[in-house]
Amino acid sequence: MASALPTAHDNLSEIRCKRKKTSFRGRCLTVAKQQKTRFYILGRCVAMLLCWHVHHPSD
Repeated sequence: MASALPTAHDNLSEIRCKRKKTSFRGRCLTVAKQQKTRFYILGRCVAMLLCWHVHHPSD
């Protein structure tokens, strides 16, 4: 007898079917935005490291 309860495979299939299909342009824009964010963070870190100097208590 077949079980009436949904399996994990059935749930995963439903999620994939319900997921909105993203166009190639949309995927490219998402990747570009992620890269822009990464470069921004990297730039901030580099600027912080270049401008870093040790403060002595007497300063």
